[in-house]
Amino acid sequence: MHVLLVKTSSLGDVVHTLPALTDAARAIPNIRFDWVVEEGFAEIPAWHPAVMDVIPVAIRRWRKHPLDALRSGEWRRFTGRVRNARYDLVIDAQGLFKSAVLTRYAKAPVAGLDKASAREPLACHFYDRRYPVSRDQHALERTRQLFAQALHYSVPDQIGDYGLDRMLLADPGQAPYLLFLHGTTWPSKHWPEANWRELAVHMSSLGWAIRLPWGNDEERQRAERIAEGLPLALVLPKLNLAGVAKVIAGATACVAVDTGLGHLAAALDVPTVSLYGPTRPDRVGAYGRSQVHLCAGGPNAGRGDRHEPCFDDMPPERVATALEALLLQPETP
Repeated sequence: MHVLLVKTSSLGDVVHTLPALTDAARAIPNIRFDWVVEEGFAEIPAWHPAVMDVIPVAIRRWRKHPLDALRSGEWRRFTGRVRNARYDLVIDAQGLFKSAVLTRYAKAPVAGLDKASAREPLACHFYDRRYPVSRDQHALERTRQLFAQALHYSVPDQIGDYGLDRMLLADPGQAPYLLFLHGTTWPSKHWPEANWRELAVHMSSLGWAIRLPWGNDEERQRAERIAEGLPLALVLPKLNLAGVAKVIAGATACVAVDTGLGHLAAALDVPTVSLYGPTRPDRVGAYGRSQVHLCAGGPNAGRGDRHEPCFDDMPPERVATALEALLLQPETP
């Protein structure tokens, strides 16, 4: 069976789709997926053994410069690639108008969430088969249920399996280190820099090496201030997604704000303390074994506000205690 999957972004959403592929591969022998995904995340689907082909798109870039997409032939090549392939089914796992539009070029029935379940009900008009999935659960479990209904099997009772091989990605022979995933999007998701610095000082005093990745100049400068004067703290060079994944896979443990890289850490089964302010971990949190969620308790916590600060009641001592406890736990097989 050959299925086209549409789940373009974001990084966390892409990662959260992986266990549904594992479920399907275990339930249906010889099933294979092609995956339409944003170009910046194209490495991730290729890591899953059930994915046969990755079809990158650039919706974010194309929306800014639509004429360039037409003149360059990128849009024509994408539509031709999908139109000329033979699929048994298309699954839109995003439930947005932008993802639903992409499905219309495939010559196969399209499955997706029903009007009450999709994030944008307008998307349902593009689907031949619509399935109800309760919103009152984690996003990863919602995707597992959509796949199970569309492909006619029961969702396994056990925790979702991302299907990734951590050891295959990790750089062997590295000394133990902690990874601080301090960069994120919304201002309200940021844990105060002074807290990161204090945590780095404390963990360094215990003999732990610390690595700090970054994705832009602002994050690089913050990483340098956190690491300043700490011999065991290293600001990493500029890395692509595959490079960051290798560093995550090799970490003994991570501390992360609500960021796509934190979800990737969970997918790679790396013990992680994740810090949540405006978002709810029961719906979009890091999912997996050895995942610790610390939630802010201020008046703006869990409200989804992009700008109001939430972390006044989450001092570095609280995070350090959770991290040290996580480091004492035995490794899961």
